[in-house]
Amino acid sequence: MDSDYSFSLTTFSPSGKLVQIEHALQAAASGGSAIGIKAKNGVVLITEKKLHSLVDVTSVQKISMITENIGLVYAGMGPDSRVLIKKARKESERYYKQYKEKIPVLQLVRELASIMQEFTQSGGVRPFGVSLLVAGFDDKGPHLYQVDPSGSYFAWKATAIGKNMVSSKTFLEKRYSDDLEIEDAIQTALITIKEGFETQLTEFNMELAIIGKNQEFKILTPSQIKDYLLNL
Repeated sequence: MDSDYSFSLTTFSPSGKLVQIEHALQAAASGGSAIGIKAKNGVVLITEKKLHSLVDVTSVQKISMITENIGLVYAGMGPDSRVLIKKARKESERYYKQYKEKIPVLQLVRELASIMQEFTQSGGVRPFGVSLLVAGFDDKGPHLYQVDPSGSYFAWKATAIGKNMVSSKTFLEKRYSDDLEIEDAIQTALITIKEGFETQLTEFNMELAIIGKNQEFKILTPSQIKDYLLNL
């Protein structure tokens, strides 16, 4: 019965579902794995980057900096993520120009969630086919949020999005502790993503980013990632 309503974004099915949003969630869930872990003194983001052997890996980036203290990673459709990244950067700049201070992480997450929600109830558009993990560090400490195509957002201690999210979350539940330091969180993130990796994990088929108490979002270079992989 619900499939009869899947053509319309703005029409509820008899069971109370907006089927296009469910399809968007599925598009995000079938994307490459991404994991976020909040430590006592920072946040770690990690994602797989599986590309054809002839693709220049430096031309593809899944983790993006929004401001110097906020970054995000996506799972799902890359072109959709670019639109949201652009909007997030514009909103951050607008906030800074108005208040002369960095936008709080939660404020930016709310703005992103509002944009995604608008695309679930407007004619002539479709939901964004991505889920986001937003990591940041502000005056209130480290933050990790997940934003879904429906416009829902949640704060997490550790979570995963993409195709292996269920098994990754189960793995994280067993290994996470509240007193985790950022170096331990990096190792936990690497081990978690390695569990669902079908091939050899290398510095070229994944991305890793951290933000610590210095409030500087930093995407690690392949050589830096290689050093962490050697310690696994």
